[in-house]
Amino acid sequence: MQLPAAGDAGQDTSGGGGGGSLLAVSDLHVAYPENRAIVERLKPEHPDDWLIVAGDVGELAGDIRWALRLLAERFAKVIWAPGNHELWTHPSDPVTLRGQARYRHLVSLCRELGVVCPEDPYPLWEGAGGPVRVVPLFLLYDYTFRPEGTHTREAALARAHQAGVVGTDESLLHPDPYPGIDDWCRKRLAVTEERLAALAPGERTVLVNHFPLRREPTRILRYPEFALWCGSEATADWHLRYRAEVVVYGHLHIPRTMWHDGVRFEEVSLGYPREWGRRGSSTYTPHRILPAP
Repeated sequence: MQLPAAGDAGQDTSGGGGGGSLLAVSDLHVAYPENRAIVERLKPEHPDDWLIVAGDVGELAGDIRWALRLLAERFAKVIWAPGNHELWTHPSDPVTLRGQARYRHLVSLCRELGVVCPEDPYPLWEGAGGPVRVVPLFLLYDYTFRPEGTHTREAALARAHQAGVVGTDESLLHPDPYPGIDDWCRKRLAVTEERLAALAPGERTVLVNHFPLRREPTRILRYPEFALWCGSEATADWHLRYRAEVVVYGHLHIPRTMWHDGVRFEEVSLGYPREWGRRGSSTYTPHRILPAP
């Protein structure tokens, strides 16, 4: 079932940018006090800065509202793509909605706050490095990033259980009304491909998804079985098919820049305090997407 979009389903003609930058963050996980303090310090360097938020703001609806409201008040435009944690039905969350109903709730929250979400017209960045269409995606995963030697979803999940590496999504992320997350993922892929195909011929994009669009970033995971919960092989060529200038993602908590077919891929996550603490600094600033750093 496709959610209704605000206005035209494909494009937002109200461009922006001016003298600012297109910036990005992800995996803010504001339930941690240390991360919440970092988010409280996030501010634009220019009044025209836009901010991409590539998922995993938090698990509780109240925390998500707090963070998105704060950022929307500070940045000229905020663009959000959901992560898996926002979609959890957490036992301590007063909002008990599951699956697509929870996603609909988050879409309504974004529209209330003036935050662009995947169901809205894609905004046009006309600042430095533009014009490009900024495309927030909601695609999920379909268990096709499988461990070597496994050829089915069932075999891959069995391997993960044997290794003791099972995503928390299996207990907290519900696919309702779909039979499974992979079914929901296939629906999201089809709906999104239809919208992307309707973009103007030759129009460049910045593709934003919580999960990596390609398998390569997961190759360095400490536990390779976790890749099952990290994306879909179906999007491996989307950076070419949809003329990406940059692809922005998070989820892995391994911030870095990679290149595929001449396209820049930016992992922009903050991650958990124990992770960014190992990097030796509590200083976190949004990653500049455009103009190119």
